[in-house]
Amino acid sequence: MKIIISPAKSLDYETALPTDQYSLSKFMKETRLINKVIKTKSPKELSELMHISDNLAELNWKRNKEFKTPFTPENARPAVYAFNGDVYQGLDAYSIPEDKLDVLQAQLRILSGLYGYLKPLDLIQPYRLEMGISLQFDAYKNLYEFWKPILTESLNKEMVKDELLVNLASKEYASAIDFKKLKAKVITPEFKDYKNGELKIISFFAKKARGLMVRYILDTGAQTIDDLKGFNYENYKFDENLSKAENLIFTR
Repeated sequence: MKIIISPAKSLDYETALPTDQYSLSKFMKETRLINKVIKTKSPKELSELMHISDNLAELNWKRNKEFKTPFTPENARPAVYAFNGDVYQGLDAYSIPEDKLDVLQAQLRILSGLYGYLKPLDLIQPYRLEMGISLQFDAYKNLYEFWKPILTESLNKEMVKDELLVNLASKEYASAIDFKKLKAKVITPEFKDYKNGELKIISFFAKKARGLMVRYILDTGAQTIDDLKGFNYENYKFDENLSKAENLIFTR
């Protein structure tokens, strides 16, 4: 089984790491190419490109300029401990036992506009580059055109025929994978909450639930679709009536 999730905009480079284990991204050549492109952008251009404030543009202009290889534990941080958004609150990577990190490393892939996809322990430097922005470079109209064939081919090499791929990424990031060309069986869980008598996808809760699902898979050793249906963290429950074969719906 493989799992894909989105990265996070918020980052944590301060909290003490629970392990000294790390790995290096397999797409550093591509990452350096993209950094070379965004490094030429002024703060004003970054603000317009990414629709961010002047302060955030200035911060990321500085990050782009300070990008330096090779990555080491001194100038970079394992991705699963660097990202700090809602998904990662659900995953709670800091409490994962060290003897389970090998399993997490084998199963989880974090999609990224700058890094392609990352294993949890791959080192990253601070950045902000959403997959969906209209970054044009070389012959590419956007990051999807650049990354989609690379990431799809790489996932196919990592997986065996009909292996499960659990898609817990947002639509923005999942669109960087050509699922039709994958030899995997893709399962996409969705998480809905009752609010005012109606079932809705509430962004904060849904994002956190994606992280909780990753943690559930790790904690229980889930391997099959039936195993996934047993997900019950924070009172979520599989809803068979709402679900489809490749779209598992969990409600609370």
